[in-house]
Amino acid sequence: MERNPIRRQLAIMRQSLFDQGHVDEQFVQLEELQDDANPNFVEEVVTLYYRDSARIILNIEQALERKPFDFRKLDAYMHQFKGSSSSIGAKKVKAESTLFRECCKSGNGEGCMRSFQQLKKEYATLRKKFGAYFQLARQAGPVETASRPK
Repeated sequence: MERNPIRRQLAIMRQSLFDQGHVDEQFVQLEELQDDANPNFVEEVVTLYYRDSARIILNIEQALERKPFDFRKLDAYMHQFKGSSSSIGAKKVKAESTLFRECCKSGNGEGCMRSFQQLKKEYATLRKKFGAYFQLARQAGPVETASRPK
């Protein structure tokens, strides 16, 4: 068991991201890329995700304002957004992206609107949780990692 109370709290917070279904195995793979040479790698990747994905969300919002819906364009935007979300392991966001794309493929504009609203909620929730997680990680400081046996 971790002796440092901040580290223990961080481990609990991390586990809750998985337990609540917010992140998946891809997040672990991202963490495995972090090392002493780049101790903030995961936070930097997640920060870039939110910066870049904000533009895609804006594009989707603008496309949803135009009638009739251009389902091909909406699907293309969401395909890009889903790929970005998958790369950080954003499980619930990715699931909503899939629903949105299914609505596009079936020409269901109302479904697209509902799915997009839920997607934005999941996106904002995860952003808030990541913010708290990375803030605590910065307080905890660098982790002493054991090297893998060769």
